[in-house]
Amino acid sequence: MTTKLILTHEVSGLGTAGDVVEVKDGYARNYLLPRGLANAWSRGAEKEIETIRKARAKKAHDSVEAASAVREQLEGSRYTVAGHAGPAGRLFGTVTSKEIAASVKSAGGPDLDRRSIEVKQHIKTLGTHQVLVHLHEGVTAKLTLEVVPA
Repeated sequence: MTTKLILTHEVSGLGTAGDVVEVKDGYARNYLLPRGLANAWSRGAEKEIETIRKARAKKAHDSVEAASAVREQLEGSRYTVAGHAGPAGRLFGTVTSKEIAASVKSAGGPDLDRRSIEVKQHIKTLGTHQVLVHLHEGVTAKLTLEVVPA
């Protein structure tokens, strides 16, 4: 069975805010709806879709040029996150997107939305890692992150 939903945030591999998508019931019930990433679709949802799209346009960087400038700033620097690790260099827990956004802000970088940060695999070890930051439609920055012991 599938469920028709309206995305309220960008979901990697599924769509962007304001898109109407059909997903399996379990994915909708257990992941998208509890995290507030989507709302149930209805006929009266046309106004909601327009509101989401307008909000997304305001929230997104003003233009592709501005997003490209932010990308240059992010890719030109290394950011550091401290984590508690064992003797083998394995972290107790993982580095979250919230910690990454705080690290960028504290280093004088731009204020990033934690939902725009995409971590391909959980960061569970010390060392250098790459994460993606979605800045604008088609503009993505590769962020270099150094995880050091706390």
